[in-house]
Amino acid sequence: MPDADESAQPLGESGDNAAVPLLEPAEGVPPVSDTAAAVAEAAARLAAGTGPLAVDAERASGFRYSNRAYLIQLRRKGSGTFLIDPIPVADALEPLAAAINGLEWVLHSADQDLPGLAELGLTPARLFDTELGGRLAGFERVGLAAMVEKLLGRELRKGHGAADWSTRPLPAEWLNYAALDVELLLELREAVAAALDEQGKTEWATQEFEHVRTAEPSTPKPDRWRRTSGIHTLRRTRQLAVVRELWATRDNLARTRDVAPARILPDSAIVAAATADPKSIAALRALPVFGGPRQRRYSRDWLGAVERARALADSDLPALTAPFDGPPPVNRWERRDPEASARLNAARAAMGELCARHAIPVENLLTPDLLRRLCWDGLPEFRSGGMPEDPAGAIDAFLAAGGARPWQRELAVEQLVTALFGGRSDGEANPPPRVSAHQ
Repeated sequence: MPDADESAQPLGESGDNAAVPLLEPAEGVPPVSDTAAAVAEAAARLAAGTGPLAVDAERASGFRYSNRAYLIQLRRKGSGTFLIDPIPVADALEPLAAAINGLEWVLHSADQDLPGLAELGLTPARLFDTELGGRLAGFERVGLAAMVEKLLGRELRKGHGAADWSTRPLPAEWLNYAALDVELLLELREAVAAALDEQGKTEWATQEFEHVRTAEPSTPKPDRWRRTSGIHTLRRTRQLAVVRELWATRDNLARTRDVAPARILPDSAIVAAATADPKSIAALRALPVFGGPRQRRYSRDWLGAVERARALADSDLPALTAPFDGPPPVNRWERRDPEASARLNAARAAMGELCARHAIPVENLLTPDLLRRLCWDGLPEFRSGGMPEDPAGAIDAFLAAGGARPWQRELAVEQLVTALFGGRSDGEANPPPRVSAHQ
């Protein structure tokens, strides 16, 4: 592992020269491949290239319900850049998959794009994530434009990332933007790899990239309706039931129409209906938003949701607060279990010091949730007051079961033993020191 010295400082942060604007691809904006023949030609040219493959995808977050890719950008040395419209050729991507699935892919923030690409049968054999690599290398700003400017001295002018990429035809300036996203990605990969190597973090990054590449699709969290903006203003369980029913109705409509839920009905309208409890379509339409042309067509659906919530037995109403999935909120620990609170404070301080020493974000060493679960009741000895026969082994096993990678455990375990057990190894535990949460 890297020593706590100057090698932990990120590279490329000291240049004072102004970045050179990158306004268009050096080879021009390629045409969009939107036929089976064009995709097959792109696949053949990419297969003839050399080295890793730069990959990006544009979605329509905020406009569509699905996470599908509406444009795929690919670039490889010796091949050039290709823009693929997967919507009309979704059943003709086999040649492309055959050409690129065996390659190393280079993406920026890969976890955002890999699920949508996997839906199309496109998956990498190896992965290099320049955003994640930048985090591990200690860069303060890890957006694509910021890293390109710092490491390559070029200025990427952003502006269309939040656009509705399901629009057809795609405007020329959007395509220019999309092509530029992969124009320097391969060069950025080499610069980030050099920074990681200089700091002795190449193996750390390799494990992290593989973890992202092989991650299972995330499953929706239960009670997602509780994340409705403004729900904290409601004080009665019957009101929460209205939110739950309206949220589910909106979600079904959004999924069916492939429209972002907030574009069908904003959260503020759901909370307003839960507060007003309308008894008729007229009363519903008198509320903000519900009288709009988009919402009026679903008036019966909205009122039906309110009526279902009103008809629920008291025993079927949701609790005022969400049931805990794991430890309770941290702000309740001091009152409910002062010893667990002290453990968490000590562990947080130890991890903060360790991450500062190695110039990595705390969340990239151990996820906050995993650390909380460990400190609450992760080991039986926390309740019995004793100490494990092998405290390092017990903590390592807990972290491994929680998904921590080998490099993370190698770095964190001994520090956690000291923080949680006072460094004792004689079978008796010292209580962890009382450490301020702000230390």
